[in-house]
Amino acid sequence: MVYLVAPLLLLALTFPTLGSPAIQTSQPGPSQAMGESEKQLGQESGASDSVLVSVYVHLDFSDNWPPELSRTLAHSSALTSSSPRTLSSLSLTTECKAQDGGFYCVCLSGYQWNTSVCSHHSSCLTLHNHQPCDCLVFSYPEPAYCQLLPPGKEGWELENQAISCLSAVPGTLHIDSPLPKPGSTLNLTLLVHLTATDLHWFLRPQRSSSPILLQPGSQVSLNSSRQGQAALSIFNISQDWAGEYMCCFEAQGFRWELHQEVRVPLQETDVARLPDQLSVSCATSSGFHLRCCIPSTHLAHNASWSPGEGNTVYLLSKSDSECLVLAVHSCPATDTTYTYELQSPEMAPLKISVSVSIIQDGDVMCPEDSLAVTWNVTKAGYVAQAPCPMNRTGMMTRSCGPDGAWGPIHSSCTDARLLALLHQARLLQAGQGQPAKEVPHLLAKLPGHVAEVRSPSDLLALLDTVTVLAKVVAETRMHLNHSALKALLTATDKILDLDNSSLWTPTQAQKPSASSALLLAVESLACSLDPQDHPYSFLLPNVQLQTQLLEPTNLTDYRISFTQPPVQAQIPGRSLAPLAPSEANISLTSLVLKKMDHLLPSNYGRGLGDPRYTTPGLVLSISIMAGGQAYHQGEVIMDFGDGDGTPHCVFWDHGLFQGEGGWSDEGCQAQAAQASSTTQCVCLHLTAFSVLMSPHTVPESSTLELLSQLGLGASILALLVCLGVYKLVWRVVVRNKVAYFRHAALLNMVLCLLAADTCFLGAPLLPPGPHSPLCLTAAFLCHFLYLATFFWMLAQALVLAHQLIFVFHQLSKHWVLPLMVVLGYMCPLGFAGGALVLYLPRGKYLREGACWLDGEGGALYTFVGPVLAIVGVNGLVLTMAMLKLLRPSLSEGPQVEKRQALLGVIKALLILTPIFGLTWGLGLATLIEEVSEVPHYIFTVLNTSQGVFILLFGCLMDKKVQETLLKRFCRTLPSSSTISLVSCWLQVPSYPPESRP
Repeated sequence: MVYLVAPLLLLALTFPTLGSPAIQTSQPGPSQAMGESEKQLGQESGASDSVLVSVYVHLDFSDNWPPELSRTLAHSSALTSSSPRTLSSLSLTTECKAQDGGFYCVCLSGYQWNTSVCSHHSSCLTLHNHQPCDCLVFSYPEPAYCQLLPPGKEGWELENQAISCLSAVPGTLHIDSPLPKPGSTLNLTLLVHLTATDLHWFLRPQRSSSPILLQPGSQVSLNSSRQGQAALSIFNISQDWAGEYMCCFEAQGFRWELHQEVRVPLQETDVARLPDQLSVSCATSSGFHLRCCIPSTHLAHNASWSPGEGNTVYLLSKSDSECLVLAVHSCPATDTTYTYELQSPEMAPLKISVSVSIIQDGDVMCPEDSLAVTWNVTKAGYVAQAPCPMNRTGMMTRSCGPDGAWGPIHSSCTDARLLALLHQARLLQAGQGQPAKEVPHLLAKLPGHVAEVRSPSDLLALLDTVTVLAKVVAETRMHLNHSALKALLTATDKILDLDNSSLWTPTQAQKPSASSALLLAVESLACSLDPQDHPYSFLLPNVQLQTQLLEPTNLTDYRISFTQPPVQAQIPGRSLAPLAPSEANISLTSLVLKKMDHLLPSNYGRGLGDPRYTTPGLVLSISIMAGGQAYHQGEVIMDFGDGDGTPHCVFWDHGLFQGEGGWSDEGCQAQAAQASSTTQCVCLHLTAFSVLMSPHTVPESSTLELLSQLGLGASILALLVCLGVYKLVWRVVVRNKVAYFRHAALLNMVLCLLAADTCFLGAPLLPPGPHSPLCLTAAFLCHFLYLATFFWMLAQALVLAHQLIFVFHQLSKHWVLPLMVVLGYMCPLGFAGGALVLYLPRGKYLREGACWLDGEGGALYTFVGPVLAIVGVNGLVLTMAMLKLLRPSLSEGPQVEKRQALLGVIKALLILTPIFGLTWGLGLATLIEEVSEVPHYIFTVLNTSQGVFILLFGCLMDKKVQETLLKRFCRTLPSSSTISLVSCWLQVPSYPPESRP
């Protein structure tokens, strides 16, 4: 910058080493000593005939100075003095101009203010504080002037364009590619040959005049080493990172700056097409328009439409975008695909297709409609598109049904100002900008932007902005002043008041974790208040905040109370005592959010079941900060007031249900208050608390778990005994076909139930969750094996029904046994596999915190449903069997031995079916409504004792088994005579040939 009019002129004088005396100025001023760089310069020049000396010369001009002073002046030997020196040349260094009550002094080419002068004066320009110092503002004329920049050394070549006032920058800037591909990583490396300090990186975007400071973020990485090397890396580069990069640093007492232009080719996501498909009726329209728009860039590119014969292509340019429009004047005869092709340097052509379908005579179509926006004639089965209204970004779509009727309108339109706010927050998180300055600025905008929320997409954009800003604050560990926190809480109060049915419900359908993320963000931002602003209190209808600062030397009980609604909390001093060694003040933040618990998903962790809980309408959050670190452990006692039903003290666990969050009672318990009739909640950690009120009591899980383990152990032991019994009596008890089918089914029931009980007993030892292969395997096997037990019981009942209906029809082992195997194993395998395929992708297969089926999502009903159906079928078979037994003609049917076998089946089913049916009926009842502790305990006892029931009523009660065991027992007894052994052996009956299998 050079001013043509100036009242001051500062000069640098060059003297030869031999010759006439030095110059005498008409208006001498005090001389100024050279900086260290200039002293070195004089020493390193090594010139034998002259030396450069910088002095301060103050020349005043009433008007414009003479033009000849703008170039180097030669002086004759007439300017002499007693010194044997001669002035050989004179060069200008600084030009000053009086302006706005001060003096604007700019350095001429090759000169610059040193860092010591820069630090005491303001710059003429306000771009950034780290730019080279070439123009300063002085309040009055001072004996100061710009200094000559050091000359370049060998190897100091400027590879990139620098600002004009730099003569030789002591470093070079390297880039791996000035044209990086979208999505790749950009690397810039600075190499300096001297010690460099105060190093900063800046980016001046393509459509901005102000540089942006780059700091470590999700897309920015900064590295430096002592070997004179510093690196900047930009990950996943896109159009947001195109522009001029600047590296600013200090060396040799001056500020230096290197520049590098980076251009990023466009990608498909940068191209907006309207529409991306179109159906046209040639009877109503002779032509149509297609448009593709791209953001404005400094990168040369070529765009075209094809086919373009007979059509017109023209360009529409805006300040931030340009659109290439294809005007098709005549309707094509058939369906046509038009292609927009964009060619960028060193990139493969980018092709965007737009399909146009022609509506022929006789085609079903939806007529033109002007509901909210204009919907053109559209072919049946196609989707019409329309741009969003003014100041909204996105697309509106509407499907045309097969019958020619318009469907509902689907809109992705989002307020442009909300999207711009979200974009700024994301760039700040990525590494562009200074969070300490920009986060409060963005938070201040939030309350006004809540009024702009008109759709679920608007609400999602606003919630994402709050979430991103919370992450920026947490990652940079910055503090918020009370004004920024007030803006956040005001916006939160308005967000909680937004309509539930039209905004919150569809928003949570799109993103189930939206409300949980908002809670986490507000918690994080609320505890980031600057310690200097404590204590601080804030009250709004939906948001209440109170903060307090405690000294580590005086830690007493912390008590807090809110009146509307009445909530009290206390942290004993013993929980705060471990924080005293930090020697830092302890800040405590208590936050009450009304209506928040109604917006959170109805997800309940392990031990809470899934009843219809009610909540007090609020969430209480307490945070402790000490020394810039958050503490999450500590006893907290809360009183939420009176409530109907049994209270469950819970906290919101953001990690449950695959990130959706859920209520958990881990580390929390309810106790009676000492001074009132209310119930207190005592928790051993700090987070967002509430209380769930249920009219039903859930029994202690530890008692049920112990009872379940004892019952499963007894069941497994009984099933092993049953297998031992069958090993002893199998050949004797299966001589009859009916008995064979009955005991084969019973043996498979024993095997399946034994494997299922063993798997179920070991499941709690496995890591729970859908990401645990062992847990998934255990749940699937338990599902399959327990179902197989019931299907084998069904097979046994069907054999009984066949023999009762077809009395004289003989069953064949060759086809009955395979059918029983298919029914007993293939059918339960189908149910278990179907449940796995159907519910696992939805995240509703496993119960939270357990390796068993989820009762909320419906997976458990794929087990309970078939079980209850089998119990019902068995009940019908038993009813038919009882009627047959009451008929006198039944004895005339099958043989006596066969009839005894049928009676054995009936007795077993008559006992096992009601027991099993009652067991799983109670299990279903506990899922639907937890009436009391009694059904839980009865269900646990019956469910874990099924092996004992099978041993007693399915095996040992069989008369043939009893007789065989008695004979086996008699053979092994020590006898006193041979006659007793023979008499016992002779009791074994002989079977007629026709009754043997």
